[in-house]
Amino acid sequence: MKRRIAILGSTGSIGTQALEVIDQHSDLFEAEVLTAGNNAELLVSQARKYQPNVVVIGNEEKYQWVCNELADLPVKVYAGKEALSQVGAMSTVDMVLVALVGFSGLKPTIRAIEAGKPIALANKETLVVAGDLVMQLAREKKVPVLPVDSEHSAIFQCLVGENDNPVEKIILTASGGPFRGKSVDFLRKVTRCQALNHPNWKMGDKITIDSASLMNKGFEAIEAKWLFDLDPDQIEIVVHPQSIVHSMVQFFDGSIKAQMGLPDMKVPIQYAMGYPRRLANGFPRFNFADYPCLTFEKADVNVFRNLSLAFDAMKQGGNLPCIVNAANEVAVDAFLKSKIGFVEMSTVIEQTMTKTAFVGTPAFQDYIETDNEARNVAEEIVGK
Repeated sequence: MKRRIAILGSTGSIGTQALEVIDQHSDLFEAEVLTAGNNAELLVSQARKYQPNVVVIGNEEKYQWVCNELADLPVKVYAGKEALSQVGAMSTVDMVLVALVGFSGLKPTIRAIEAGKPIALANKETLVVAGDLVMQLAREKKVPVLPVDSEHSAIFQCLVGENDNPVEKIILTASGGPFRGKSVDFLRKVTRCQALNHPNWKMGDKITIDSASLMNKGFEAIEAKWLFDLDPDQIEIVVHPQSIVHSMVQFFDGSIKAQMGLPDMKVPIQYAMGYPRRLANGFPRFNFADYPCLTFEKADVNVFRNLSLAFDAMKQGGNLPCIVNAANEVAVDAFLKSKIGFVEMSTVIEQTMTKTAFVGTPAFQDYIETDNEARNVAEEIVGK
């Protein structure tokens, strides 16, 4: 039988590539649920092509238009955040691909895990915000959480077959983004257009800015802590401009395993959707002759302060990573709207960390309240 996939965020970068994977393996997968936040036009186009059981449009004002456009098809249409949280738990869903952006991925992920659905997780913020709660629930429900991020997929693949062999550390690779090697003075003058010009990956605006500021790598470190049950001092960040080595695992005997390949998100998406099988595909292949030199260097945390802020939050724990995530979402949005400069994003985050109430052992409702409070604090700082 085909594996029926709920793609939460089907109109974004990960979602559209997941549909390409379904195109390649239409005998193995089908789109059972497609959701979008605001892009109703693309959602309708996808629904007409893939004819899922259900579509959800987050923007309730566009509900009737979507209904009208799909009236001739046997596709159920829902709208709003609550519907988005519920559809992944449907009995007809075999796997939930969480490709939502930011904090919005937390509640749908929890609902899906509660319903016993395997998770293909492309929303790192879910574990950044509430990794302890999410992974504990997954263990209780015996639900696999399969990472889709290329770095975490690489680590996961390196660990397959290692069973109880102790891990000394993991090494997350970072491209360094478009501003690798630049100074703080250079970053003060960075424009929106420059920051959105990533050298290796094609991604959505928010994650592209996070990559440019290295906050993305800080979030990946926090995500890795929860996914692989690590201490912060077992996580190392190495800048690798070619983005061929996606990440590495060093074991207690000193051996290092690396997962390599061209920077193509369809590969880790397909791996998660097909796990434990590796599936053939027609994606481009890596050729060593095309990359005679692979280089590695330390990340400059003095220039890219977001990375050190994320590690500080991870080490202190509690609701602090949730605070960082909320402040970062506000700061990135403000930067994209030219309200603040590139370097000021770190200032907004740092000040929000000190001004938002700290909770050492947060429950789910604490995360909701922390997110709201931190956003208000960050927006006030941006407005000053």
